[in-house]
Amino acid sequence: MKRKLAAAIGIAGMVVSIAACGGNDKGSSGGGADAKELTVWLTVDAQNNWPDLVKAADAAVQKKHPGIKINHEYYGWPDKNTKLDAVLATDKAPDVVEMGNTEMLGYMVKGAFAPVDPAQFTNSSAWLDGLKASVTYDGKTYGVPYYAGGRVANWRKDVAASVGVKTPPRTYAELTAALDKIQKKEGDKFSAWYQPTRDWYAAMSFVYDAGGSIAKQEGGQWKANLSSPESIKGLTEFKDIVDKYMHGDKTKDESDRYIVYGQGKSAMIFGAAWEGATAADPKNDKTGKLKDNLENFVMPGPSGKNMPVFLGGSDLAVPVKSKAQALAAEWINAFTGPSGQKGLIAKGNLPNNKTDLATLKNDPATAVPATAAESNWFVPMAPGWGQVEKAQVLQTMLQNIGTGKQSVQAAAKDADAAIDKVINTK
Repeated sequence: MKRKLAAAIGIAGMVVSIAACGGNDKGSSGGGADAKELTVWLTVDAQNNWPDLVKAADAAVQKKHPGIKINHEYYGWPDKNTKLDAVLATDKAPDVVEMGNTEMLGYMVKGAFAPVDPAQFTNSSAWLDGLKASVTYDGKTYGVPYYAGGRVANWRKDVAASVGVKTPPRTYAELTAALDKIQKKEGDKFSAWYQPTRDWYAAMSFVYDAGGSIAKQEGGQWKANLSSPESIKGLTEFKDIVDKYMHGDKTKDESDRYIVYGQGKSAMIFGAAWEGATAADPKNDKTGKLKDNLENFVMPGPSGKNMPVFLGGSDLAVPVKSKAQALAAEWINAFTGPSGQKGLIAKGNLPNNKTDLATLKNDPATAVPATAAESNWFVPMAPGWGQVEKAQVLQTMLQNIGTGKQSVQAAAKDADAAIDKVINTK
């Protein structure tokens, strides 16, 4: 679903004048337990899709604190951070805010959120690794994972069957053998795998599958790692896919991938779990054949294991200026606890923890996204990562590799140099 993409993409603009704005350094348990009012900011996803879960969390807190007033405000993803930045510069900050998980870092770096004690939250010991990383900065926890959205492979069953392949591939060798047959049959105006070159989420999955990384932390400092032998191996494997199977524009990103897929000139994509279904929507399906012919499967990696995927999703944080931090933590725990996770799963989301995720693997309807999400990665939680994203360092590297402008080694070396200039800068 599109909401997961919105939650997954983009570092928030850096907030200003909010560090050292008040609050306390003891975390959400340090004050505000006797507050009489609580203000919760969520996106319209909760308002439109699971308002009953919001009401249940309210009821749990109100039962424990009779007479407390709980206010809710709902925002669209494009507007949320502008409004949040403005209010954080005042003394009227909300007590709970929903953040896309890639939006968290900029705010944590600037001191906008109060640290929380993970022990206060049910299932915190089992939070998904990628989501746990998104709320952790400089050794402290500044938020609680809410729900996740994963990535899967999706292909056309009819096109695969036309070359004698009737079941999804379980290994990378099976995948490439099938794609080779499809590419040979369909010709060079068809993309057996439509893989936008600038899609760094997919490319970095290859890097992490090969044992590499974007950057690593050494002695309290972050250092770019794209030139390591392992990362070069992953980038080379990504380039091989683009060279062999991607016959579209090699300067594009993934933003309209579902639209291109719906045009019927490709057999497979690797992206957010909602993209296949959205391509098959009648308004996007130009072939009239996709509705009954698309199939999700767990993306196998060249390593022989499932491909590690980027986890998108949402987190909940407590602004450092909140005057009700303890109550905010109670509300978050009520909302993201076992009953809340059950409700979110029923609405098509992935849970925030490994315990609930494991149960989804037993259901054919959820087995693919749940299995894919077990192996996951997240961006380096470095103070200057927002500047890396803003400069589109990875996209530039990948485009230069995909178009042949630079070799893998040269492009990775240049990207490392660009990353190292800013990654440790607040």
